[in-house]
Amino acid sequence: MKRRHFLTSTSAAILTAGVLSQSSVRHALAQGQTPRTRLAMPPLLDTRETGRVALTATPGSTAFGGGASTPTAGYNQGYLGPTVVMQNGDLAAEVQNNLDEAITTHWHGLLVPGEHDGGPQQAIEPGASWTPDLTIAQDPATVWYHTHMHGRIPEQVYFGLAGVIHLTDGQDDARGLPSTYGIDDLTLVLQDRRFDRSGRMIYDPSMMDIMHGFAGNRMLINGQAGATAVVPEGIVRLRLLNGSNARIYTLFMDDTRPMHLVATDGGFLPAPVALDALRLSPGERAEVLVDFSSGGAPVLMSDPGQAYGVLQFATDSTLSARITHLPDQLDGAPEDLSGAEAVTRQVSLDMGMGGMMMGGGGFAINGRPFDMRRIDFEVALGSVERWQIRSTMVAHPFHVHGVRFRVITENGGPPRPENTGWKDTVLVPGEAEILARFDQPASRETPFMFHCHILEHEDAGMMGQFTVT
Repeated sequence: MKRRHFLTSTSAAILTAGVLSQSSVRHALAQGQTPRTRLAMPPLLDTRETGRVALTATPGSTAFGGGASTPTAGYNQGYLGPTVVMQNGDLAAEVQNNLDEAITTHWHGLLVPGEHDGGPQQAIEPGASWTPDLTIAQDPATVWYHTHMHGRIPEQVYFGLAGVIHLTDGQDDARGLPSTYGIDDLTLVLQDRRFDRSGRMIYDPSMMDIMHGFAGNRMLINGQAGATAVVPEGIVRLRLLNGSNARIYTLFMDDTRPMHLVATDGGFLPAPVALDALRLSPGERAEVLVDFSSGGAPVLMSDPGQAYGVLQFATDSTLSARITHLPDQLDGAPEDLSGAEAVTRQVSLDMGMGGMMMGGGGFAINGRPFDMRRIDFEVALGSVERWQIRSTMVAHPFHVHGVRFRVITENGGPPRPENTGWKDTVLVPGEAEILARFDQPASRETPFMFHCHILEHEDAGMMGQFTVT
């Protein structure tokens, strides 16, 4: 099966090899057996009663799909981290670093001040810990956390330093949404990773890998290869995180059943939106509802026209189907920020092969590669700004720390359905306009970042920083 972008035909075949056929999964369930590998959820770490979260960056060794072991890292385990459940209010956090190199921990999507954001200025040295006292005050959303250590971001995230956060208000039952973790509410971390012939996960980017972003030859879901997600015969909620370094997914079900989008990066939509396909770039999250009450269970695929399998589903009639109807309405009500903006800024995401060939890197924003000593923008606290973003050469996922924003236009037209809600990361295939309100302060010592979320691009210089005062 040929792939045009990043993968050879050989690596595309490997991507599909780990997906079991639906008939084999049904047969196993009919015989009272579990599928060959049943997809497991990340461990759950619920902070709502304690008001505390403790994460430890830990070295590990992981054999993916029975292959040779790979040195990895994670939070509280050997690869990736727990799903952390949070609610609004005060939260005492502690991040301990038990690795032999410095890390940071960025709360991607949490609206907190720069001093608590976990950007590259807030390094946690080996053996040290970081103890920010967070105050959370925002709408329910699926957000995430990952290292943001400049110069090491792509490799540290690639080998496991990331995890998911469920920010909840406890009202999902009232909304008519599935909420039983791991049964009808699935957390799915999508990652493509590159493996050698022994089954060892490798990260060895060439110049072209840096230009395009490092792409893999095998899919991992929650750090597992070839697993099957077993679900009840009802409505199931999929919380999708693109945790890949560079791969952009266009997700769809192989039997054409719709996915009903209910939430984007920053929270719920006003009502579900039926989609045939969902585009998800690195750093983005989406929550969708899928009806598994009839027709068996499909394979989640990506890239229509050059399709490969992402995740096999199977239904199990013994699992409780709590939700059997789609909700008519949700309570997401994105604020209309138009007309409130005081400043318009231009943001050009620049790259060039010539700069790389001459040793200059070729990655920059507005013609200037990242410099941790330089503040690029100074933003007024409480203001609304319009940012006009332009990508050069390839589509770039653009992320802004410390805010959520509305996408106003994409290439001069209305935004795609998956960009109509609150966002903190948006794919810019040409041009996009966003409106953002800056309600969190950030000093010169701990500024916020804005950058491409293709990790190789970000680390090579496609990043800037701003204060909010």
